[in-house]
Amino acid sequence: MAATAVLLLAVLVSSLGGAAGLPVLGTTEALLDKLPFVDIHTGLGPVQLSVLNEIRLPRVLLATLVGALLAQAGAAYQGVFRNPLSDSGTIGASAGAGMAATLVIVYGGGPEHTVAGIGAVPLAAFVGALGGVLASYVLGTLVGRGGTASLILAGVAVSSFVGAVQTFVMQRSTADVRQVYSWLFGSFAASDWSLVRLALPYAVISVLIVSVHARHLDVLALGDDEAATLGLHPVRTRLIVLAAASLATATAVAVSGIIGFVGLVVPHVVRRVAGPGHRLLLPMSLLVGGAFLVLADLLARTVLAPAELPIGVVTSFVGAPFFLVILRATRERDR
Repeated sequence: MAATAVLLLAVLVSSLGGAAGLPVLGTTEALLDKLPFVDIHTGLGPVQLSVLNEIRLPRVLLATLVGALLAQAGAAYQGVFRNPLSDSGTIGASAGAGMAATLVIVYGGGPEHTVAGIGAVPLAAFVGALGGVLASYVLGTLVGRGGTASLILAGVAVSSFVGAVQTFVMQRSTADVRQVYSWLFGSFAASDWSLVRLALPYAVISVLIVSVHARHLDVLALGDDEAATLGLHPVRTRLIVLAAASLATATAVAVSGIIGFVGLVVPHVVRRVAGPGHRLLLPMSLLVGGAFLVLADLLARTVLAPAELPIGVVTSFVGAPFFLVILRATRERDR
């Protein structure tokens, strides 16, 4: 209940914030009026309603969706690899998704192009995210010992290599540089209802699959041998959860660009409150992740108004020091 209240409060505060001031009471009434079986007359005028419905609300909902997806994907990656530093940004998922999206933007006909009725950007981003995770896992297993440090170092190496290729592609097509840069640093400036509708089906699928496997992630935490003894197929379970988490990451990257540290910070904060059990950790990460990114986006568009900070800059200010704290705690634990 507390996490839900935090998310609702974040949505309200973010809906109020911006260049065009909106009254608190009228905005609250307008938001409540959108709930099923609720009919409330709002005091907002036509222009204020247009600002709320066509500018603020799609942006807030998209930020909520992306934050929820990244947070749950981070919790799923950490559960699969039993690694507290695992996250879409540290194990190559975001970099792979961003690289694939860049290739579609530059060479594949742009974001409007579709393949068999499916948006080419999210489809390519999914393949790229999964490829980045698999490359990091294989490299970490072959070169290192498969532990915490080797996986993270492999993810850094994969992300660096993919970033170099991405820079080369961008240099070859300067006409698309501005659009690609918006992917690299993350932004909700172009948010509209079409992006919300584009992301929603992929989000629902990935969230449902990961949520269904919550108990299986708890069993995996005991180790592969114990999991097999309890009737679980560890390899198959990992692949399914990895695919679903990568779909979540790809969806987030496809509609907002690369936003780091959400999947690293939020699950650790939630774990301190709710404990390590994934049946509570996963849904709470969804809610807190949505609230976190909504508030981060509010800062991004107001702190230097009328200019706008990339959302990835705001999350990095919070996430980078947090990452160092987790890394230190992990090293002390492994001694």
